[in-house]
Amino acid sequence: MSEQQLSFQAEVSRLLDIVANALYSNKEIFLRELISNASDACDKLRYAAITMPELIAESPEFRIDLIVDAKAKTLTVADNGIGMNREDLVDNLGTIARSGTAAFMSELGSKEDGANLIGQFGVGFYSAFMVADRVEVESRKAGDGQGWRWTSDGKGAFAIGESDNAPARGTRIVLHIKGDQEEFLDPTRIRHVVKTYSDHIAIPIKLSETKKAVDGAEQDDGDGSINRASALWARPKSEITDEQYNEFYHHVGHGFDTPWLRLHFRAEGKIEYTGLLFVPSAKPFDLFHPDRKNHLKLYVRRVFITDDCPEILPHYLRFLRGVIDTEDLPLNISRELLQHNPMLAKIRAAICKRVIGELKKQAEKDPEGYGGFWDNFGPVLKEGIYEDQDHRDDLLALARFQVVGENGAIADKPTSLADYVARMKDGQEEIYYISGENPEALAKSPQLEGFTAKGVEVLVLSDPVDDFWLSMVPEFEGKPLKSVTRGDADLSKIAKGGGDSEEEEDNKADDSAPDVSALVAYVKLALKDQVKDVRSSERLTNSAVCLVAGEGDMDLHLERMLKQHKQLDQASQRVLEINPKHAMIQRLAARIGADGAGTELEDMAFLLLDQAKILEGEPLQDAAAFANRLSKVMEKGLA
Repeated sequence: MSEQQLSFQAEVSRLLDIVANALYSNKEIFLRELISNASDACDKLRYAAITMPELIAESPEFRIDLIVDAKAKTLTVADNGIGMNREDLVDNLGTIARSGTAAFMSELGSKEDGANLIGQFGVGFYSAFMVADRVEVESRKAGDGQGWRWTSDGKGAFAIGESDNAPARGTRIVLHIKGDQEEFLDPTRIRHVVKTYSDHIAIPIKLSETKKAVDGAEQDDGDGSINRASALWARPKSEITDEQYNEFYHHVGHGFDTPWLRLHFRAEGKIEYTGLLFVPSAKPFDLFHPDRKNHLKLYVRRVFITDDCPEILPHYLRFLRGVIDTEDLPLNISRELLQHNPMLAKIRAAICKRVIGELKKQAEKDPEGYGGFWDNFGPVLKEGIYEDQDHRDDLLALARFQVVGENGAIADKPTSLADYVARMKDGQEEIYYISGENPEALAKSPQLEGFTAKGVEVLVLSDPVDDFWLSMVPEFEGKPLKSVTRGDADLSKIAKGGGDSEEEEDNKADDSAPDVSALVAYVKLALKDQVKDVRSSERLTNSAVCLVAGEGDMDLHLERMLKQHKQLDQASQRVLEINPKHAMIQRLAARIGADGAGTELEDMAFLLLDQAKILEGEPLQDAAAFANRLSKVMEKGLA
């Protein structure tokens, strides 16, 4: 088969262009990425060889080789891992074969330094083009007879064809180093980079330097392993530095951030296993992917088994990165056995307990740092409130919520439910919340006005997951959770935050206000079956009208969301509440008493309903009729 020229996927071309223009502030990172990929390739073959030992029969020891050729100006990174065939080379080096590519590239383009994103996206190979103007890859998949060669200058295309010089198995990457990057042809520099970033790699990394002998033949001046080549998580914590922990996180987490939290532990007893877990300080790019895949690596006696094991970690902890290494599972455990293994279920339960316990400690010890964690991963952790009944109370205690305070604005710092309950007003028996998509818009909702006037705090729930866990949590510490959009919210028993004098003034104002009962009756008659009911409101202070759910009906936002997702055929009718203290309502009430019910007031009734729908973000059923009524009212006002 002759060599074939192919074009990079559009996203790869753009990525390479960003890389070529010094995306990374620290270019030595390229070597870490290539060594990390080589290590992963060896791990995959070691696992495959458990059931197919013939794959490594001729060379059972794994290694990564770094070869410096100063004369040819090349740096080679080679491994004897799983290797790649033609399809693998095209998929892994020619495309970004993951969901969310467009969104990733959009986010990458907005960053001055996208190293963090590249690492998270698992495309560290392309960092080679920061220091090389041409890259050659020769590879042979373990067990295959045919080898393949891939070459590119990183400028939009690559060539691929058969190769007779490919290694017996594994991959050899040759970087033709740019003229201004020759520091990476210095063995001392290479040793320093490996020691700094890859000392934790559990496979021996060998460094050799190719020189020309007197007779013109080539020879290798080889050194021994330049890394420890032992599993970091198996070492005593006292022997591991923060820098080594961070570099191991970069390896297993494909991130360039510094982890916010780490847990290194060993469990002994009926089940023995070691864990080294990290909580990132930045959101992984696929955190909200529908697959909700976790990225915890499972090892058995230091042998990599899989990084796709949902049985070992619940979905709501998928932000964790790291490894679990157990002594008790068989090395040749199959995917089917993993799915129903009671030992994994026990490890999973223990991990949940340990992680939740550590998060509780951090929330108490470092509230500000925990606030940053919650901003990143709170919506994911809240999935556990409805998925994990065993830890529901603990997760509720960890949850933080935005809150609209006495000034009617969202507070600077989120609150826990326990702190909310501790601040509840005299006479307040319920935890009030409002749910929707936009926190700022929710804070201005007319349904909040009465609560703000009373100094009652209202939780603002704007994460999509909120509507689901709310149905599973009727109360907290004996206090029921209630939506402010529910019509049965009673504010009369709650003491007003402003004091007795203000309350007395309000009562005087109430005595002098016109009776709106006739107006309420008329509006109800005019609207007929358009609403469930019309009534005078206690919750409104500034707005003229609002819509609320009737007694026994579900929250407005939840009902609207279910209807949008076609899980509800028809929305229930709303209750229209009218503010008796509003100037416009008082004038309408006076008009009813003076003139009776005319066509003009019927138009007003429908305009009140339309106004309430607009405030609630609901579509108008008849926009033309609304415009016609509004024109009539404006015409009379201008007469």
